[in-house]
Amino acid sequence: MTQHTSEMRQARHNVSRPVLWALLAVFAVCNVVTSVSDLPALVGMGFGLLTLACAGALIHQHYTTRRR
Repeated sequence: MTQHTSEMRQARHNVSRPVLWALLAVFAVCNVVTSVSDLPALVGMGFGLLTLACAGALIHQHYTTRRR
């Protein structure tokens, strides 16, 4: 059961990494667009925080899979 759980966890990491990279790119572009446009600053800060959250999740995944 433990081996099956670790295999499922590894498969989940492999699927979510490309999704996180795609979201990171989308949120970064949205952050740049809102920074140069006339949208409220809170919108840009929201996209900036989402970008940081995706980067943090990718860093976390890197270090947790690196230990194995």
